[in-house]
Amino acid sequence: MADAAQRAFGGRVRAGLIITVPSEDASAGPFPVIVASHPTPDESSERAGREALRLAGELAADERLIVLLSGGASALMASPAAGITLDQKRATTRQLLSAGADIYALNTVRKHLSAIKGGWLAARARGRVRTFAISDVIGDDLSVIGSGPTVPDATTFADALEVVQRFGGDAAFPPVVVERLRAGATRTGVPEETPKPGDRRLEGALMTVVGGRREAMDGAVREAASRGYHVVREDEAVVGEARAAGPALLRAAVARAAAAGRPACFVSSGETTVRVVGNGRGGRNQELVLACVEAIDGIGGEVLVSSVGTDGIDGPTDAAGAVADTTSLTRARQAGLVPRLFLERNDAWGFFGPLGDLINTGPTGTNVGDLQVILLA
Repeated sequence: MADAAQRAFGGRVRAGLIITVPSEDASAGPFPVIVASHPTPDESSERAGREALRLAGELAADERLIVLLSGGASALMASPAAGITLDQKRATTRQLLSAGADIYALNTVRKHLSAIKGGWLAARARGRVRTFAISDVIGDDLSVIGSGPTVPDATTFADALEVVQRFGGDAAFPPVVVERLRAGATRTGVPEETPKPGDRRLEGALMTVVGGRREAMDGAVREAASRGYHVVREDEAVVGEARAAGPALLRAAVARAAAAGRPACFVSSGETTVRVVGNGRGGRNQELVLACVEAIDGIGGEVLVSSVGTDGIDGPTDAAGAVADTTSLTRARQAGLVPRLFLERNDAWGFFGPLGDLINTGPTGTNVGDLQVILLA
């Protein structure tokens, strides 16, 4: 994205900053690079947030701030609000994720604990702000992609407090976080609300989505068709708990393949959640596939189910996702692995690792949500 901007604007760019995940070409861009952390922010993420705010603050009134935003920016570019520490934000994020909060709920809270999200980056700039975004958010809500650092935020402290109550309650979160949200919700404290629609500070801010999950599906559909598959495309986003979404998706693929003919390739995308109740390792893509292992065994013919994070990272693991096929249950039994037990402890990584069925791509450099491919022959 930065290379494309440099080619498009050339010498008109006087300064820039790249904030990204670790990758081999991270230092090859045209601007200084800060390698930060995802999905949980670290000290480099906080430094990146400070640098982004500094650049915005130095913008002259007759200049334009170009922001190239992608999914993952909420973690990569962090700047805790006054009185909130990075550790407290991390603890809040971990609790919301483990309790199964979706990206809308998660980012509602993030925006109200931040000095950069929820429109604050654009509010810092005196000149115009133009954002081009690659979306990992279902529905491409501009205020949710990267927690909306350059667009108005319609959510409130009261909304954020409701999310906290829904996903664990006061006792599950750092006290200072709950105190800040309650003070903002009751208007009895210092916290200022995020910039809302109509805020004059964001008057000149524009944002355009230039890519998302549908483009990833387009690529998968083209590839499958070129290999002779009858392609079935599901444009409705895959959401909900991964362990329920997987079997439902498999049933839909089988039903639709009956009309399309075999070999069939079913392509879908979206973003599921995981409610962590065990102490295993895994991510939502791996858990979605694990939930299908026993169901595959009851379907005739050859079947393959895969789900991957398009950024190459699935939860706190080194895998992008996993694959299961008609042989998986037999191979698991031979290895003494019981799918149901691994699912109960949220240990999809521990199940697929010994079978060699993890999908490892490494960081891909982009993030447009999750992609599922089901093959039926």
